[in-house]
Amino acid sequence: MSRMLNLGWLMLGVAMTVGAQEKPADFATQIPLAVSGSGPWYRLELPLSAQLQARQTDLGDLRVFNAAGEPQAYALARESAQTRDDGQMHDVKWFPLYDAADATGHAPNVRIQSTTSGTLVEVQPSSQLEAGEETLRGWLLDASAIKAPLQHLILDWTSERDGFQRFSIEASDDLQHWQAWGEGQVARLSFSEERVEQHEVALPGQTARYLRLLWDSPSSAPVLTSVQLKSSDPRHVPLPLVWSQALAGSSAKAGEYTWQLPMGLNVERVQVELKQANSLAPVTLAGRRESSLPWQPLGSGLLYRLSQNGQDVVQNELQLYGQTVQQLKLTVDERGGGLGEQAPTLKYAVRATQVIFLARGDGPYSLALGSALAKPANLPLATLIPDFTPAKLATLGKATVQGEAVVTQTTTTTTTAVAETNWKKIGLWAVLLLSVLFLAAMAFSLLRKPPTHS
Repeated sequence: MSRMLNLGWLMLGVAMTVGAQEKPADFATQIPLAVSGSGPWYRLELPLSAQLQARQTDLGDLRVFNAAGEPQAYALARESAQTRDDGQMHDVKWFPLYDAADATGHAPNVRIQSTTSGTLVEVQPSSQLEAGEETLRGWLLDASAIKAPLQHLILDWTSERDGFQRFSIEASDDLQHWQAWGEGQVARLSFSEERVEQHEVALPGQTARYLRLLWDSPSSAPVLTSVQLKSSDPRHVPLPLVWSQALAGSSAKAGEYTWQLPMGLNVERVQVELKQANSLAPVTLAGRRESSLPWQPLGSGLLYRLSQNGQDVVQNELQLYGQTVQQLKLTVDERGGGLGEQAPTLKYAVRATQVIFLARGDGPYSLALGSALAKPANLPLATLIPDFTPAKLATLGKATVQGEAVVTQTTTTTTTAVAETNWKKIGLWAVLLLSVLFLAAMAFSLLRKPPTHS
């Protein structure tokens, strides 16, 4: 009996091994990879164009093969808005920066007093200005107590100043040398008896002890009433966003536009094309996985492209929370003039995905995607790299997609591969069923055999 059981388990193991042997031809798309740096682990920043070749939202049909067609052990580093750490909010001190009313083109000269730890105590103009000669040019923020990368700036200001506020953002660790961090834009607008406010500005995710905000439009700064900075855990800095190409949409009725994404994706941001100057559109965005499901609200906001002081002030993005969607619908309140009869193009952003694989065998290596039957085979990073730490990712070798071309098999070849996979699956189940029947027959035969008497 024991020998028969062992034989049955052996047959089961052989059947499972046969079923698990995947080849590059089992996948619809194969992309050559080039590797550089020291191995044996390599890290690939997966292009969105490659990700869209997958047939499974969770990338369960992604594989890496070597030159001999052998699958490589791999892990995926990806995140969504639901799982990502939202960071920590910090209230910070802010100090006014005054300058002469007719001074332009330079930052205000100031005298600064700080403690030995770098915390600001006082900021004063370098020279005394008479009343009416000075103007509030901007604000100096003390972030010296924050040791983590800065992700967002949140401002509030007195109600006397409505409209748009545009300013430059600079960072420093010593108050002498300043690095440009781009521009910020906040707004407080009234529309159809409703108030629309924009208080948050994205920062580049770097550390800095001080931030300097200098107003461009209007030329004088408003009086701030609240300043907060949001930082991220330095051990879990969010992966960057990757943007799609412009996607054409359709419009079934006035003020309603829809777009079909190539597959279900965890979308975190969308950007709507605003072709015409002086466009103003309060909008709501909805999404769903497929046409048979009801629309689910994703967010709302005010999109605009307005001319101010000879420049276009643009807000054409909506932030989402990483829900998986394949269809998007934008509904426009046409009291603002609408966005026209033709649907605008739309770009969507998802979090970047990294593929880390352990190179075994000879290259060149290739990335394979596109199978409805493949099961997820990725390992946890801590299993793939035994002494893994987030900082170690930057030290791994680098893999890149070799060239722009994506090699896609023909429909006939793909159908044949799927058919072969189906026959393998049928064969596997047949062997398993025969094994079970064989074991059951042997057990029944042994039970019926009369006991021997000594």
